[in-house]
Amino acid sequence: MLNLNRLVEERDAEGILEYAREFHGHVCPYLALGIRASLVAMEQLGVGRLDYSGSVDESILAIVESNSCFADGVQVTTGCTLGNNSLVYLDLGKTALTLVKRSSWEGVRVYADAERLAKYYPPGSRELFNRVVKERRGTPEERAKLWELWEEAARRILNMPKEEFKIERVKVPPVEQAPIFESMRCSKCGELVMKTRAVYVDGKPLCLRCAGERYLGVVGRGIVEFGGGE
Repeated sequence: MLNLNRLVEERDAEGILEYAREFHGHVCPYLALGIRASLVAMEQLGVGRLDYSGSVDESILAIVESNSCFADGVQVTTGCTLGNNSLVYLDLGKTALTLVKRSSWEGVRVYADAERLAKYYPPGSRELFNRVVKERRGTPEERAKLWELWEEAARRILNMPKEEFKIERVKVPPVEQAPIFESMRCSKCGELVMKTRAVYVDGKPLCLRCAGERYLGVVGRGIVEFGGGE
């Protein structure tokens, strides 16, 4: 992790991409875009990667507006993750990152417009993506070719000028630090559940699933409802 911190400090985008490859599972354009947007935002805001003490204090906050590959590039580069409570996901469907200092709630929002990125894709790569990934009907040879072209596009995007982004200074309403809640035991399944996620039925505590209540989850298309007996 110290090496990754050093790579970010040195703005070594290629090195960061190799870390991101392991984290994300492959290299693709929007993974690289998340890295590039993060480096731009960090430079504009004058902050470094969230380090060990910073992750405990949640000193910076990253807000992403989609749950695409872009978000993984942001997590690797900024050190702001869902698990350390420094990543906020807004289900807006936009390729944008807002990086914020908790001390002042001043931040930088970096937005990437997909139409402006077209020139960074090798010829035929987006058509191949539609066939292999979107339509799920590509051959093994086409899949291999796609990953080759996708990596080429990723490296182009990784080094694109910051002028390709819409960059704006923002003031963000305060976001609470992660509270610590007590747990209680579901009277049906016997598992512990966060107190704020339990409901009472006939005076007995139940987890939302056992109670047949609806609950929210994040899938590929965003935040959706689960449960409710349907």
